[in-house]
Amino acid sequence: MIDRGFVGPKYYGVKEDLRRLALEAGPEASLPTERALAVRYGTSRTTIRQAIAELVAEGILNRTQGKGTFVAREHRAYVRQRTSFTDDAREQGLRISSIVLGIDYPVADEHSAGQLRVAPGTGLTRVERVRLIDEEPLAHEVAHLPGTLTDLEQILEQDGSLYAVLAARYGRRVAEVEDTVETSIAGPVDAGLLAIETGSPLLLIHRLGLDAAGTPVEWTRSVFRGDRFRFFARTHR
Repeated sequence: MIDRGFVGPKYYGVKEDLRRLALEAGPEASLPTERALAVRYGTSRTTIRQAIAELVAEGILNRTQGKGTFVAREHRAYVRQRTSFTDDAREQGLRISSIVLGIDYPVADEHSAGQLRVAPGTGLTRVERVRLIDEEPLAHEVAHLPGTLTDLEQILEQDGSLYAVLAARYGRRVAEVEDTVETSIAGPVDAGLLAIETGSPLLLIHRLGLDAAGTPVEWTRSVFRGDRFRFFARTHR
């Protein structure tokens, strides 16, 4: 267990001292309780909680409800560079898999119709999945696709790449994507699916996938764990 005194500026000092102690203690070492840390550092539990939360966001610490706070095991982060999650992960040498939570067939409401440029009431296919890297959950995504693709679930069980399936089976190739990236925090559902604590930082990405003619192929909402995800962009002038 990490346990050591500290003298210095409260917030920043607490955070950086906990970072140093975590590196010294090594993976899976446990921290004292927030109450014990507050007494040791002579500060409030709110300050301790904020310092720990930022170290969790940086991937230094992990918090598990009912068990405590631990030094995180070393994880390889997924870096989004291309249009395809599967292609990115394979290029980075990461083992990828997916859990299909459900596939259903709603009709487009005003919002989804506007995103996919179809008439309200048009039949859609909704695919909900958890994406895993090295057998640990990374992202929770919900994709909306134009049309009713009734045999999609069986195909996805054989090939985890939605883009590959859309291209090979339905002739729908994603040639360009528009990503809108925001920050968010995990609610109870995402926290449970991603094995993180409620309130943990997330990156929320809305993606519109277009074919070569500019017609929408998919509209997807994804939330990624903040401690396992990096977004890479390169701009040419």
